[in-house]
Amino acid sequence: MAAKVLEAGFYWTIVFKDAHQWVKGCNECHRTRNISRCHEMPMNPIQEVEVFDVWRIDFMGPFVSSFGNKYILVAVDYLSKWVEDAALPTNDARVVVGFFEEESLSKALS
Repeated sequence: MAAKVLEAGFYWTIVFKDAHQWVKGCNECHRTRNISRCHEMPMNPIQEVEVFDVWRIDFMGPFVSSFGNKYILVAVDYLSKWVEDAALPTNDARVVVGFFEEESLSKALS
């Protein structure tokens, strides 16, 4: 309890003393006093993902042609929620590859 209070950013001068008193008076805590390892939750590894590792790509369209472009490609990074978009004439794999090559080149130059 004390750790959660401190993690939340609250200031409480006697947090450990109050937590100890609360646990001493808790009926449920006394009934489950002998908790062994078999009662603990298993630890699961946390998947580490870097920014720009996982993208979601969607095509929108076809729309009325504007400057020869009928589709909009929208790419969203899952971690940072960064959005990139481009107006494209077709919705095939060639333009998607070109879009990502152009984006990686512009990020490398900046």
